[in-house]
Amino acid sequence: MIIMTKKKLQTIIELIDAHYPDTVCYLEYEKDYELLFATILSAQCTDERVNQVTKGLFKKYPDLESFAASDIKELEQDVKPTGFYHNKALHIKEAAAELLSRFNGKIPCGIDELTSLPGVGRKTANVVRSHVFREPGIVVDTHVKRVSRRLGLTDTLDPVKAEYELMDILPRDHWIPWNTQIIKHGREICRARKPECAKCFLAEVCESAQGGNCI
Repeated sequence: MIIMTKKKLQTIIELIDAHYPDTVCYLEYEKDYELLFATILSAQCTDERVNQVTKGLFKKYPDLESFAASDIKELEQDVKPTGFYHNKALHIKEAAAELLSRFNGKIPCGIDELTSLPGVGRKTANVVRSHVFREPGIVVDTHVKRVSRRLGLTDTLDPVKAEYELMDILPRDHWIPWNTQIIKHGREICRARKPECAKCFLAEVCESAQGGNCI
């Protein structure tokens, strides 16, 4: 059970807002379904690598029809640099086909509809809902899970449980910003190995930093 005063939570939010005022999606896309596919490719892969791959991928396959009709072996090679390419290629091909057959080629907004697509879990669904539909949702990736836990906002390693714990404690208008703000903080300062607590602007309100135990 998370116990945090409103004052401390407000301080954390204000500090994060001040240091990371711009909240942008790190995955590059133009069409709604491109964000869906890019997020599928981002599993255990850096956004930078995904953007390098999708730059050519979205030119080669300019619409859902071309993805759905693609040769699976060729598509595998196209997405191979992102890792786990057998599953990722299959999920993209099948998701394209289902978007065409079940949703008239449109990305659905509902989380149940999104997670019914191949390769789409709650994390991917929340990315799409947040950036395409501006529907408040919390994306729990490795950075968000780690930093939120170190700060004392969650006490679980389970991403779904962490999502609901964060939804309970964070103001709804900060659900979307939290995603990109904490990802940036996790990459620049609160890294998995050797977090730079000495220069972290959150050190004085961070449970792990104050306890000398950045887990």
